[in-house]
Amino acid sequence: MLLVGAGMAIGIAAGFVGARSLATFLYGVSTSDAPTFALSTLVLVVVALAACALPARRAMRVDPITVLRYE
Repeated sequence: MLLVGAGMAIGIAAGFVGARSLATFLYGVSTSDAPTFALSTLVLVVVALAACALPARRAMRVDPITVLRYE
């Protein structure tokens, strides 16, 4: 999740810079629309948590002795 946090920080900063350059294409939305940035960040964090939690949960079900014998 540290990588997700770093990526979010870089992505939000790049989003603000990119929105400034695309300001002519945004109709009715300000370039620093806080709800849009918050919602997109929330969605990406939920997806990242699911991507981390599902394989970890599956790995917890495996018997450690079986894994060590396999290697």
